[in-house]
Amino acid sequence: MSLNIDLVHFLVVTVFSFLVGLEVKSYRKQHITSKTENLFFGDVRTYSFVGILGFVLFAVDSSLHILYAGGFLSITLLYALLYQKNLQENQRSILLYIVMLLVYSFGALIQTQALWMTALLYVSIVFILNVNKEVEKFTQEINISEFETLSKMILLSVVILPLLPDTKIIPYIPLSPFKIWLAVVVISGISYGGYILQKYFFPSKGYYLTGIFGGSYSSTATTVVLARKAKQLQGYAVIDAAIISATSVMYLRLIVIALIFNIEIGKSLLFPFILLALTGFLISLFYLKSGQKTQENVEIVDHNPLELKTAFLFAFLFVAMIVITHFVTKHYGTSGLEILSFLVGFTDIDPFILSILTGKFSIEDTQTTAAIMIAAGSNNLLKAIYALWFGTIKNTYKSALWISLLGVITIVWGLYFEHIF
Repeated sequence: MSLNIDLVHFLVVTVFSFLVGLEVKSYRKQHITSKTENLFFGDVRTYSFVGILGFVLFAVDSSLHILYAGGFLSITLLYALLYQKNLQENQRSILLYIVMLLVYSFGALIQTQALWMTALLYVSIVFILNVNKEVEKFTQEINISEFETLSKMILLSVVILPLLPDTKIIPYIPLSPFKIWLAVVVISGISYGGYILQKYFFPSKGYYLTGIFGGSYSSTATTVVLARKAKQLQGYAVIDAAIISATSVMYLRLIVIALIFNIEIGKSLLFPFILLALTGFLISLFYLKSGQKTQENVEIVDHNPLELKTAFLFAFLFVAMIVITHFVTKHYGTSGLEILSFLVGFTDIDPFILSILTGKFSIEDTQTTAAIMIAAGSNNLLKAIYALWFGTIKNTYKSALWISLLGVITIVWGLYFEHIF
């Protein structure tokens, strides 16, 4: 025998309302300490009855919902009387009024939407009431201008992107404006994730985790900053470990990018890049365990990857690499592509890798995979040069040697990829 659905809904609303009431009571004890502490809008029982009232009024007037709207206005009027008194005591918060209205909406929500929606609302209320201190700390630390940058990027992604034509309009560019900008958004999003982790979620992480999170954003920039730090400290093996770990993360980052834009290429990169990444991590852990420990921190980036000028520059480089790659593959074939891949590694490899993953060139998948590996390997050589230049040979020769070795292995593996597989 199954329970009546209305009974189930009633019990869920009652329980959720009661639990929210308990949470509000706990919130008041922790956060409201002024002389108006006793001026509050109901207790645990009040929240329970408000939830039940919302359920009943919505159910008995299922067509026009006039009674339900009247209940909403009544709650608002009652709170207005309390709020007038609170204003006299310089208390302007309407948080608990909002919570009361959300509890009142349980009844309507559970009768019109899936049960998980009501449960999600309940969990959200409890969660938000309990993160007050964390939110205050976060708002104090974050740069507000970054929200503006994020908003602009969301505008271009959600509003502008759907309006772009999804047909080819430029000769020699085998992608539509829609797919070009979509690729830019995805790459920027991946970099933004690493940027947020590195800057806000692990502010006191030490050098090794800095290398890991920085590598998810930009392994080249991470190498430069850590090498400069190595020059200052002199002799800290943990910085060698961090530089090597940044390069190891680069391999994993390239796998993710490849799987997003061309799953077959991504699959072919899984074995070599995971093997190279694991090798790099093992080497870095050796230096981490054997070296002198330090609790100092270093800031890798203070440059938001979602800044519009950065996104537009990436889009320009992406299109340019599509044109160049198309020209090279058409006139010089596989050997030309291999040379181009090696040269591109000494610049920003993301536009090239993205172009070769998304562009419809007259090359085999194995050639595409080889080109990505060669570019990644030569980029390692660039980072080794940076490490020696900015950190001096004495301080960073170990990390430079290892990432150079990883780079050479990656290039050789790429050159002979077709024969190996």
